[in-house]
Amino acid sequence: MDPMISLRSDIDLAEYSPLIRGMALSLCYAHDNQGIGLTQSGALNRKFVTWAADAFNWPEYTVKELYVVNKVLNEQDMPPLWPIHALLKHFKLLRRSKGLLKATKAGVSLAERPRDLFDLVAPVYLYRFNHTPYLERTDTLHHFWHVFLNVLNLEAEAGCSLSNLLNVLYGWEETDKYDPDFNDRKYMIRLNVLRPLCWLGLLRHDRNGLGLFEEGTYYKTPLWQASLRLESDPEVGSRRLS
Repeated sequence: MDPMISLRSDIDLAEYSPLIRGMALSLCYAHDNQGIGLTQSGALNRKFVTWAADAFNWPEYTVKELYVVNKVLNEQDMPPLWPIHALLKHFKLLRRSKGLLKATKAGVSLAERPRDLFDLVAPVYLYRFNHTPYLERTDTLHHFWHVFLNVLNLEAEAGCSLSNLLNVLYGWEETDKYDPDFNDRKYMIRLNVLRPLCWLGLLRHDRNGLGLFEEGTYYKTPLWQASLRLESDPEVGSRRLS
C-alpha cells in the first residue's frame, strides 16, 4: 500500500516544492493573461516557456542553465513543464479554448490555496504518473514506493548518493558499474524515484561544486516530515537520540 501523502503542518510550499510553485504560477499566468498560448501541435508556446524559465527558478533548470544549451526555449527544452502541463489538464485546472489554455474556476481557486493543491496533486504525481513516457521499456518500480520511501527516510536523513541507495536496495557496489543491469536500474531509479521526489519537494539534490558527471547527494526537506508518516519513522527518531 502506498504511504499517505498529506500536509499536516504549515510550510512554505513555494519555497520547497518546485512542482506546486510551478503549477500555481502557471494558473496565475493563465488567469492574468487570458490564457496560455499554444503552438499548432498543442505545446506551450515560446512566450510562456520563456516566462516560466525565469519565474519558476527550477533547480537545475534555471534561466542560466537552460540558455547554456538553447538559444530559444520551447516546451521540450524545459522538462519540468511536461508534468506541469499534464497535471493541470488532468485535474481540469486548465481548459483548452480557441488555441489557449485558460484557468478554470477550480484552477484559480487552488492557485490561492497551495496546501490543497499539494494534497490533490502529490499522491497522483508520485504514485500514478508516468515519469518516463518516452522510454519503451515498462518497469515495476511504481509497485515499491513504500520500500523506496522507507529506505530514503533513513538514508537521506544525513544524505545519500544514488550509488549508496542502490547498495542498500540491491547490494550493488560501485564495482558493478559496468554491468548493464546496474546502469539500467540506476537510470530508472533516478528518473522514476529520485527526480519526482525532488520535483515534488520532498528531497533536495545537492550538487554544489560538482562536475557534470559527479554524483550529488540527496537530502530530505522539511516538506518530507510535514507530509509523510512512514513505518521507519520511529527508527529515525531512535537514531537521532543515539
